Amino acid sequence: MIDVRPFDGLGRFDIDWLAARHHFSFGHYMDPARMGFGALRVWNDDTIQPGTGFDPHPHRDMEIVTYVRKGAITHRDRLGNEGRTEAGDVQVMSAGTGIVHAEYNFEDEPTQIFQIWILPSGAGFEPRWEARRFPKDDRAGELVVLASGRAGDDGALRINQDAAVIGATVKAGQRVSHRLGKGRKAYLVAATGSITVNGVAANARDGVAVADEDAIEIAAVEDAEIVLVDVPA
Repeated sequence: MIDVRPFDGLGRFDIDWLAARHHFSFGHYMDPARMGFGALRVWNDDTIQPGTGFDPHPHRDMEIVTYVRKGAITHRDRLGNEGRTEAGDVQVMSAGTGIVHAEYNFEDEPTQIFQIWILPSGAGFEPRWEARRFPKDDRAGELVVLASGRAGDDGALRINQDAAVIGATVKAGQRVSHRLGKGRKAYLVAATGSITVNGVAANARDGVAVADEDAIEIAAVEDAEIVLVDVPA
């Protein structure tokens, strides 16, 4: 099963400083048929205007992965963590027993992010935050694990779930493949460029839900930047 969810049909929330598109129910957008996909609960496509951002607010029992597509995001939390994550890089916040954080765009241009929420494998983990650089050249033509709770994914940011967030930059005409294990699902978005997934076409920022497939072959119709989440069903 490969289900393409066109960008224009996603949930939307627009105010003066934020343009948000929701792949799954979130905030004021509610669709009972889109409450998540396996352990993936939220995928938001956010554009944040300069000098603005999300003021301090709480979370608990959620693994929140932020993939920066353009610009940079500055994180602050009440655990004392602070850091700036640039385009192409990734931060992970394990909300665990509870964390209060803020995310700001202190840049001179709009910042664009994918905000990905994954349900943890249990409740009560210790809250934590971490960020890491993932140069795009290192992902050229191959899928690289960015965040993971799977055994053996050394070098990836840690999350508390048997899941992985994976990225690649693929030139037009190139193909990359990913094998799904039994009882697994995948959701992927091309941040830029058009692609096909097992022959099914998808445009930039469309969501592609994959289930009951042994493997995924992603072909770049145009130069593309791909983010894929592999989760238990």
